[in-house]
Amino acid sequence: MTAFDESERRAWAAQADAYAGSFAKLCAYPVPRLLDAAGIEAGMRVLDVGTGTGTAAAAAGERGANVSAVDAEPSMTAVAVQNAPAASVHLAALPHLPFADDEFDAVVGNFVLNHVGRTRAALEESRRVTRPGGRIAVTIWAVPAAAGQTLLGRAVQAAGVGRPAHLPALDADDDFPRNEQGLAALLEEAGLKDVVCETLRWDHRTTPEEWWSGPAAGVATIGQTVRSQTPEVVEAIKGHFGSLCAEFADRDGVLVLPHAALMGHGRA
Repeated sequence: MTAFDESERRAWAAQADAYAGSFAKLCAYPVPRLLDAAGIEAGMRVLDVGTGTGTAAAAAGERGANVSAVDAEPSMTAVAVQNAPAASVHLAALPHLPFADDEFDAVVGNFVLNHVGRTRAALEESRRVTRPGGRIAVTIWAVPAAAGQTLLGRAVQAAGVGRPAHLPALDADDDFPRNEQGLAALLEEAGLKDVVCETLRWDHRTTPEEWWSGPAAGVATIGQTVRSQTPEVVEAIKGHFGSLCAEFADRDGVLVLPHAALMGHGRA
């Protein structure tokens, strides 16, 4: 396990409920497109890697697929069992999956590559458990980020806060350009054929209270950054956040946050 992986485990420990109440609805947006890209149909054997609270697993089950799902965080698998009761949910982390070679017709991973230290190995493992000709489809956040995605980071920067030293970055050898070309190259390096990548754009609607609840609870890297500050600095970040929200608020005070993600898919 890399230092990045260890940091991710700590960041997400016992965070399923806080994630469900903050960022989960945002991350659910690409799921229908992701399942379409993987060709999910009734009767298919499907694996959802990094299932989180089980959104993609539940959606695949609604299409009649036979679904297995894994996540590295016990609180996530506990919620996924409730949200996707027809799925077989396991505690496991990329790049080590507890399945046989060629076991699945399709594998999907919604934003999981943002949270693994060995991205190429993760995709190679996903290919290992996918039958020849089966499809793999993944999403990641795009760089540069869309305006709505940078809101919280801008508030942190405005308070003079940088990335804490205890949060390691991804090793350079495991990183890749977070654009269509970079994701396509990563999928091809993992042995996938007929690779296609595209950018998904959407406006996420939320409230300032809901959007702040994620970092306030320590969810993800942004949350770990906020929670590692003194109470005074946290209040300063929250104040800047409140001011910046005005850029995105509609007449009812609802935030309309533009986001962009990359979706890539190919055949094993």
